[in-house]
Amino acid sequence: MIIHTVSSGQTLWTIANIYGVSVASIIETNELTYPNRLVIGQALVIPTEDTYHTVRTGESLWSIARTYGVTVQSIIQRNQLSDPDRILPGQVLYIPAPRYRVQSGDTLFGIAQRFGVSLQTLMKINNITNPDLIIPGNVLTIPIKPRRVLDVNAFIYLTGQQAAPIVRNVGRLLTYLSPFAYRIREDGSLDPIDDLPAINAAYAERAVPMMSVNNFTSTELGENVAHAVLSNTQVSERLISNILRVMDQKGYMGLNIDFENVLPEDRENYNRFIQLAVDRLHPRGYFVSSSLAPKTSEQQTGLLYTAHDYAAHGRILDFVVLMTYEWGYRLGPPRAISPLNEIRRVLNYAVSVMPRYKIFMGFQIYARDWLLPHVQGQEAETFSNKEALNRAVRYGAVIQYDTVAQSPFYRYWDDQGRQHEVWFEDARSAQAKFDTVKEYGLGGISYWALGYPYPENWVLLEDNFTIRKLL
Repeated sequence: MIIHTVSSGQTLWTIANIYGVSVASIIETNELTYPNRLVIGQALVIPTEDTYHTVRTGESLWSIARTYGVTVQSIIQRNQLSDPDRILPGQVLYIPAPRYRVQSGDTLFGIAQRFGVSLQTLMKINNITNPDLIIPGNVLTIPIKPRRVLDVNAFIYLTGQQAAPIVRNVGRLLTYLSPFAYRIREDGSLDPIDDLPAINAAYAERAVPMMSVNNFTSTELGENVAHAVLSNTQVSERLISNILRVMDQKGYMGLNIDFENVLPEDRENYNRFIQLAVDRLHPRGYFVSSSLAPKTSEQQTGLLYTAHDYAAHGRILDFVVLMTYEWGYRLGPPRAISPLNEIRRVLNYAVSVMPRYKIFMGFQIYARDWLLPHVQGQEAETFSNKEALNRAVRYGAVIQYDTVAQSPFYRYWDDQGRQHEVWFEDARSAQAKFDTVKEYGLGGISYWALGYPYPENWVLLEDNFTIRKLL
């Protein structure tokens, strides 16, 4: 896939011609609500196996061509290079994916083996539903981008039957699905949730259902509830017994512990609890994970941070979810919700104290709209990234891109004459996060939360990674 940023005067027709794809394919890939009304700064995913390459020091056209399995001549022709022996570091080259014309006697499996790609990937790229039906003379596109294996989790806080179609829609791209959440009580019991529809949908899509437990609500921090459970061994044991009962009854295969606002004095109690959970769940074949506040150092203090011991969680648990979002808080001033510069500070600390393969980077998939001028405590509107784009189109906004935060934003005036500032996620910000996951060698991504349409994300996720399936 290629990401194209719309400039003044461009239409889908002109953009499609640039890349040699159909207008319909761009509309379908991006699920465009207003295909005839593009806005400046809008990021579009172009459905093609072609890609861009930024030249690095010491590279030649020959080495680049070898990396992608294409010919030097194809790169020269596509980029109209007058002096192919002179390419410069930082120069961006368009790399056309190789094409193969089917010969008599060819099989799709044999072609896949010849080019070192999976049969499934070759079929998907070329929209082939039956691998036995290929015709001599057909031209196949050969995928050139390596796709490393990645674990993907997603939380969903919608319950009952409304959760099922959402899970089914993206479940093929999930390793884990985590309905949110069973709230713990001071006596070690649990508040129930209607999670069976989500669990059943997860199994149908071969996504592992992961039980989530937490200690807070939208109006209660939960520090006293956590203290009552963590400081009393009998209550801790009772809670784990109740968790196991739910897991056995409903078919959960693992547990995520999301205890937030834990009192600093309960830090070691929390560590003992996760060890107890592992000691009791592992023999039953269950895995255990936790969700952690976005810390940037061991010395970081505060109710959100002190009791979250990164080193201990990384050592004891199967994996951890870093909640790398909510800098752009709904009650705070407008800013990027998941600024990549802040995320990198968290990752730099995390990889220094825990194994990289155990780290899941949090990825928020919603947008926010703040009224201007901002009044402290005034709540921003939260909605989907798809709605953020539609709103930009409706109000004729120009989308800008913060290259430090790697996040798009825009301002507009509403029908009542009020000014707004919107921060959201688009194809560029998603790709920046995926590149960061690769750079740090992380084990996974964890989405918060399903229910907010964001089609560009899912297309690019599949373009960048092979999603691990455990079922």
